[in-house]
Amino acid sequence: MKRKLAFCIAAMCLTMALAPSALAVEATASSPSTQVCYPTSVSRSEDGTEIRKYYDLSPEDDPAGIPRSDFEQDGFRYTLIDLLKQELPENESRQHTETVSLQSKSKDMESVLALLPQEKEFITEDGLSGVLTLRLDTVQVEVAGYGSSTRKVSATRSYPNLANQDTANIPKTIEDNGRTLTLQGIDWQTDNTANTDGYALGDRFTAVATYTGTATSSYVTGYTVTADYAGTVSRIALNKTRYVAIFEGTAIEPLAPLPDADNGPVQFNWAYVLVPLGIVFAAGGVIGGCLLYKRRHENDEEVTE
Repeated sequence: MKRKLAFCIAAMCLTMALAPSALAVEATASSPSTQVCYPTSVSRSEDGTEIRKYYDLSPEDDPAGIPRSDFEQDGFRYTLIDLLKQELPENESRQHTETVSLQSKSKDMESVLALLPQEKEFITEDGLSGVLTLRLDTVQVEVAGYGSSTRKVSATRSYPNLANQDTANIPKTIEDNGRTLTLQGIDWQTDNTANTDGYALGDRFTAVATYTGTATSSYVTGYTVTADYAGTVSRIALNKTRYVAIFEGTAIEPLAPLPDADNGPVQFNWAYVLVPLGIVFAAGGVIGGCLLYKRRHENDEEVTE
């Protein structure tokens, strides 16, 4: 009897001890035993709802190493919806167009074409390569930006036959080529004049006034050149099999927060309540079973006596 009761108590302790471990095992993904495969290229749809990962595997590679678990990226949660297998041909080729963009200090077409080689080597995202040729009809030159500069400008005006050197008679500003210039200085010159009888009329003066100001002009800082290269790209498959893992993305919506007077909105996790309750109920079931077994055994002993 004592041995059986000790066994029940030991079972109860073991249940309580293994409950957290079982939860931890459930929450932790088992590590794969096979070699992890890495994609040769990845493509993503413009709206972010689909990601395709391309795996080009050799015969010795195990496709079981292709990751299939969910993952999060850029506000989306992605789930594997299909894994396609494609036998690659010995030689794969297709037409490809690549757009290039570069900066130029001049918009002169001769200078622009000097920056664009007639042919260029390209490698596509999925591993095809080839030599592409410049399409001259696609070359475009656009202004990349503007700058401004300021310089000083000046002008002179002469005011002759003045009776005296009074600056009040000299304009303080003038208009010159659409700009307003301010009086900067005056150079006085003396004119000796006489009447028709040869008698002097007195000194007369000529004012040579200098006006200055600033002029602002804009200029192009540079140009952006775009052009297309087109041609055939290809590759040798080298006895490989392509697997395409297609993941569907779902936008991650934040959980509605619960108000908290001190710390603001918080998230309530029901696991904090349900897991301990489950452990308590499991322990209670074991204890109750042991007590029931003990009670029945005692009743049997009383009947036997």
